Amino acid sequence: MQVEISRRKFLQGTVALSVVAASTSALSNAKTDEGKKVYGTTKTSSNANDIKIIPTLCEMCVNKCAAYARVENNVVTKLDPNPHFPKSQNMLCARGNAGIQALYDPDRIKYPLIRVGKRGDGKYKRVTWDEAYTYISEKLTKILDEEKDNRSCIGYCAGEGMAEHTFKTFMFDKFGSTNFINHSSICLQTTVSGYALTIGGYGQADLENADYVIMAGANRAEAIVTPDTMELFKRTKGRGAKLVVIDPRFTNTAAHADEWVAIEVGTDLALVLAMTHVVITEELYNKKFVSLNFNGFEEYKQHILSNNYTPQWAEKITGVKVAQIKKMARDFMHYAPKSIYYQGRRSAWSKQDFQLRRAQAIFTALGGGIDKEGGIVFGKTLPLGTHKVNAPMYANAESRIEKNEAAIIGGAGSWIAWRNMIVEGRTPYPIRGMFIYKQNPMLSVPNVAKTRKMFEKMDLVVAIDTMPSDSAIMADVILPECTYLEREDPVKSFGGAQPSIALRQATVKPLWETKPVIEIMQGLSKKLSKPLWEITKKYDEDVQDEIEGMSEDEVEEFYKKSGFDLADAFEHSQKEINRHMVEEVYGKEAWDTLREKGVYYLNMDKYFKKLSANRYEWYPKKRRFYSVVRGEFKADVFHDTCVDEKEIAVLKKDFKTPTGKVECVLENLARKGVDAMPTWRDEMFTAVPKDKFRFITGRHAQFTQNATCNNAMLLDLLPENYLWVNKRVARNRGIEFGDLVEVQSSAGKIQIKAYPTEKIGQNTLFFVHGFGSSSDNLSLAKGNGASDNIIIEDVIEPVFGSAAMHETIVDIRKV
Repeated sequence: MQVEISRRKFLQGTVALSVVAASTSALSNAKTDEGKKVYGTTKTSSNANDIKIIPTLCEMCVNKCAAYARVENNVVTKLDPNPHFPKSQNMLCARGNAGIQALYDPDRIKYPLIRVGKRGDGKYKRVTWDEAYTYISEKLTKILDEEKDNRSCIGYCAGEGMAEHTFKTFMFDKFGSTNFINHSSICLQTTVSGYALTIGGYGQADLENADYVIMAGANRAEAIVTPDTMELFKRTKGRGAKLVVIDPRFTNTAAHADEWVAIEVGTDLALVLAMTHVVITEELYNKKFVSLNFNGFEEYKQHILSNNYTPQWAEKITGVKVAQIKKMARDFMHYAPKSIYYQGRRSAWSKQDFQLRRAQAIFTALGGGIDKEGGIVFGKTLPLGTHKVNAPMYANAESRIEKNEAAIIGGAGSWIAWRNMIVEGRTPYPIRGMFIYKQNPMLSVPNVAKTRKMFEKMDLVVAIDTMPSDSAIMADVILPECTYLEREDPVKSFGGAQPSIALRQATVKPLWETKPVIEIMQGLSKKLSKPLWEITKKYDEDVQDEIEGMSEDEVEEFYKKSGFDLADAFEHSQKEINRHMVEEVYGKEAWDTLREKGVYYLNMDKYFKKLSANRYEWYPKKRRFYSVVRGEFKADVFHDTCVDEKEIAVLKKDFKTPTGKVECVLENLARKGVDAMPTWRDEMFTAVPKDKFRFITGRHAQFTQNATCNNAMLLDLLPENYLWVNKRVARNRGIEFGDLVEVQSSAGKIQIKAYPTEKIGQNTLFFVHGFGSSSDNLSLAKGNGASDNIIIEDVIEPVFGSAAMHETIVDIRKV
């Protein structure tokens, strides 16, 4: 691999990107239809007529920053930030710049493929799209005939992305399976649900305007570098905002913080409860806000006091000193309501994670910082038009298999519980097949060995992907999707204090025989629809009753009107659907603006201003969507014109909870066996045994989970992952920097190079997620570093069935 660009210029985004990458993949023949190679060094054209600048949206991480693609002779040569998007604020990080490599990666899946070897060995034959669709249709028809039209015998999963809805439209609305497993149970499920059930929504942390932030277990300085991250760090260390980082590791975020507080892994709930005890006993909370906007506060107060959740109690569990706990609680309320206990952006840490998030939400609300500038903000979302889907009803489709494996299993499911039931043979009916879209469960779900067994039990696995990932090569059929720079995705409204609508447009035509997912679903629907309709007529008694006595023409009309024609959801192009959804609400001028600038919001032409070389204004401050009423204070609440800023948040909000208030007590959860109030449970915490370690994992800003593990540009920045191990532990075990070590748990074992450091505790080990692929068809990722999910045990938290990623106990030895 050779990357012809300096790291400094790459990170600054000041040059056109050029990549040369070698590939030994059997799936690689990186040529266009004309037979010309399209990867290699990109060049800047001297002919201005050959240049197009096309606005689009990045897909290299969840943030979806706006970008301008420079296209020369149908080749993307550079990506620049688009200043019109309030969310990304004229920023494009290293991953965003490396999107070009995702487009021109020589290891990309280029053609439809059907497996010819053993499952997982990466051996495939190239086929036509029709041959691939026919193979899937024949397999599905046989399976559904044997399962008497139980559509739920086919599961499906999807990773985060703007086209996820299109895939779900096919699998859920049209095909009819209830067994959807998306990334939420290995991501934000407990956090989002904990905040939503407590304060009405997850909200956005207004880091730009906060005066005090507690960031626990979140490594924003190196895990997700976005504009609000940058704004916060500009103001830390005595420059206007105070940042306290609570983390078992001394991370780069901790290095930028005003205070670093080391904590025992898995004990954060005890810390928050103790801080709440301080605030309540010292009466530091915003009394007016609580009286107007809390439901069940007195009961919660007695709960905290009667359980004796004191700082002295918490010190023994967390390792955080009493004085530090009191100081954080007092400082937080001193700066409130512009204080945030940062919600978090990742998977559950422990089995008590849901109650931790509830406790965090209540603690922030005690200071009044809910829907307040500098606090947690809900803001506004600009509405889009409607796009309806004619969904059929399948009488024989069973409910999801793992619905009783946790207290609340929602429509997105529980990855671990779902998979384990299949592997252990505990499903109420067989799961015969699976569709995978833009997800890599072989590297993203804890206990890789069990995930492999799950795939080996399937009769049909279909993967829709751009790269031959560890999961894609477990498939019987691989359908090649084009990358985000080659397609138009569903238009999206981004909410917040400065809401806007943004559009991802195709910058170049799809290379080789790749297609956007909407076209893949359209082609597959046309092939499947009639054969599966015959199965439904054979076994669905409701349909049989409806069509009894009908003529052939009448049956055909019923088939179409009742939604059994699977292809009718995909008869319009994505561009047509997007245009309709925008013009229906905002008119043609808005649609034209959106396509020209990539972004649209009301009064954009008046509000948007360039203030200096790299500073912009999107909404005047007085036009941003905070719920506080500026200058309109009610006489029965405020009796003085010199109002303390702390009490601005007293104005009553309409929280989207059952009572419209902050919910301290959730009685409906108690009926499901879940504590109605955040409660510490000793039996749910496992101490680290002597001479063993707790393994924790996290992400890096230059990598998007495992999706970028083969990206040549990003690998130049971080070539592999290393194991963080305390220096004293390493010394005692004869381990030096770069030594190969083995880490083993009950789930499996891996080998990785060691990084001895004082930045981590003596009973904790860590390495970055996103490495360790075993796919032979990923020439740069294969065997590079280690996969954390090989050793992470499949522990689920009991409320939503999320993966508790930091419950694994491991041992280590020098190889």
